[in-house]
Amino acid sequence: MFNKKKLKDISVLIGSGITPSRTNTSYWEKGSIPWVKTEQIGEHQIFDSNEKISDKALRETSIKLFPPNTISIAMYGEGKTRGNVSILKREMTTNQACCNIVLDSTKANYEYVYYYLKTQYQQLRNLSSGVRSNLNSNDIKEYEVRLPNELHTQQKIASVLSSMDSKIELNNRINAELEATAKTLYDYWFVQFDFPDKNGKPYKTSGGKMVWSEELKREIPEGWEVQNLSKIANIKTGKLDSNAEVIGGKYPFYTCASEPTATDTFAFDDNVILVAGNNASGNFHINRHKGKFNAYQRTYVFTSKQPSELEYLYQVLKNETKLLKSQGKGSQTKFLTIGMLTDIKVFAKTDILKKYNDVVRPMFDKQVVIRSEIKMLSDLRDWLLPMLMNGQVTVGGYTAAAEDENYLMAAEPDGEYGMGKK
Repeated sequence: MFNKKKLKDISVLIGSGITPSRTNTSYWEKGSIPWVKTEQIGEHQIFDSNEKISDKALRETSIKLFPPNTISIAMYGEGKTRGNVSILKREMTTNQACCNIVLDSTKANYEYVYYYLKTQYQQLRNLSSGVRSNLNSNDIKEYEVRLPNELHTQQKIASVLSSMDSKIELNNRINAELEATAKTLYDYWFVQFDFPDKNGKPYKTSGGKMVWSEELKREIPEGWEVQNLSKIANIKTGKLDSNAEVIGGKYPFYTCASEPTATDTFAFDDNVILVAGNNASGNFHINRHKGKFNAYQRTYVFTSKQPSELEYLYQVLKNETKLLKSQGKGSQTKFLTIGMLTDIKVFAKTDILKKYNDVVRPMFDKQVVIRSEIKMLSDLRDWLLPMLMNGQVTVGGYTAAAEDENYLMAAEPDGEYGMGKK
């Protein structure tokens, strides 16, 4: 049995944060208290923040410190941000654009309410008012949540969804570690020049001969040649307009956003690197893809002239992101030109590039498998979420071991679905 409750009736506190004065540097210097902005809201769980405030800011301003398991809703944001929801997993403060909800644990399970609000994204956005279409905390206080009467039922539903999100987050961390390992190896070999010499020892540290490179204005290993990126890579651009995406399309469609959408057609079928050619913030995204896909006109598609050099090419482009951001042209929307990309300096030492590729390729292959699993889990979670929230799917025979893989969807005689044991 479900009942509707206003958020204010199942909470002990609902309020927003503030932004301590930026002119008072003592509020920000050596800060240790997490201060969350709406740009982070949308993650399942937030354990830390990009900026922090000081104890002095907490003492001298009216900013609130919210407890672990507070639900935070983004109230501002003209793009996709407004209406996003996250769980704060430690004591944190936020800016004024976050509405923070501290639930009464005797009346509602915080994870269940979080997932319910995830299904209400568009409805929350529709509450927006004012010239900038912002949400306000008073409307959020009055917002109704559909709750099972029993707390343990809320907990079971939340556990099913949370177990999937936990696995997704673990997979994302594994992929991030693989990415970091490949980057560290790149730095050792191509920045510090401590690649393995013929005796398996680090080249430069072991006394390998270095010569001056006029192009790079630094010493490089003897025998290494410096060339423009165009010498080792082919560069094409996508042909589709940004409105070509089709929800439910068969092929990934790479625009200048960080994640692909979908389209019904493909123009590329290869192992490639993609660089977003424009972005209002100048944050140029770099992705890897293997297989059929399509791309936006301002997305650059790189293939390596030697397949054994693709991983090296990827790290070169990753290493140049800071420079690319600073060089982006345009007064409003920053964009890259092909010339800016083709003129990047690279090494042309084929045997070393191949060795690097051989070491790093298994890491990339593992990332591909993990990304596929992440998509499968995300799709399953998104399919289950609305049905669990509206009662189309019920949770039966489920214990606290949410992560136990012995649970799966099973049809019940009355036509509903339950979580039955294998």
